[in-house]
Amino acid sequence: MRRSLGALPLLVFVGLAFGIPAIAMVAGAFTPGLDNLALTLQGGYLLALLNSVKLSAVVAVLGAVLGTFLAQAVVTSRSTALREAVLTASGVLANFGGVPLAFFWVATLGNAGVVSGLLGLPSGTLFSFWGLALVYLYFAVPLMVLVIAPALDGLRPQWREAAANNGATTWHYWRHVGLPVLTPGLLGGVVLLFGSAFAAYATASAMGAGTVLPLVTLKIAAALSGDVQTGFENVGLALSLDMVLVAALVMAVYLPLQRRSTRWLQ
Repeated sequence: MRRSLGALPLLVFVGLAFGIPAIAMVAGAFTPGLDNLALTLQGGYLLALLNSVKLSAVVAVLGAVLGTFLAQAVVTSRSTALREAVLTASGVLANFGGVPLAFFWVATLGNAGVVSGLLGLPSGTLFSFWGLALVYLYFAVPLMVLVIAPALDGLRPQWREAAANNGATTWHYWRHVGLPVLTPGLLGGVVLLFGSAFAAYATASAMGAGTVLPLVTLKIAAALSGDVQTGFENVGLALSLDMVLVAALVMAVYLPLQRRSTRWLQ
């Protein structure tokens, strides 16, 4: 009973910070009926949702692969200074988003960017699907480094030595030892990167991505600013509910895989 009372402030905070907004979102999405939800699955709204899912998936997979290789290089390095420098920089860059990140890339690879002029890149290179994916990877890769580095530290050198003594090749070691141990961390990192890219708004907005690549977060912002059809004022709430459902679907896929991978270690 005392333990329950100790958790009461936390439960109250969660209820106020998450419960009330969630209830308001669901209630608003279904007001006056299913019209708002039906609208989000049509035309430009559906395209924006699909673009966000596709962009987030690409960023999550590429960020996980690049971040894992970078973290492996850092973890296996004998230089303590390099390790600390990379992990510190990753902590900073993982939170480097929004308008500063957009300005950095526009000034570098924009239509009048420094690198664009030197390389002779065609205009609009940055303002495309892969251009925005590149920008998102700037904070996705460092985030993956922070997530997977502790898991890589958990790979004991004795395991590799034991595998080598039993005739296992490098491929066999990673296939039967390394990857099963890293799988929970890898899956968690992919889900984290997907959610981070899926919910990103400020960077895409500052880059003006909505004109060439509609995203669901930009559509929500437009709806909240009044850019909606008459009678569909709550379409922004319906789009928010769509995002929650997509996140729930991703978690529904992730949790069984995570439990299965955990059983490999038992």
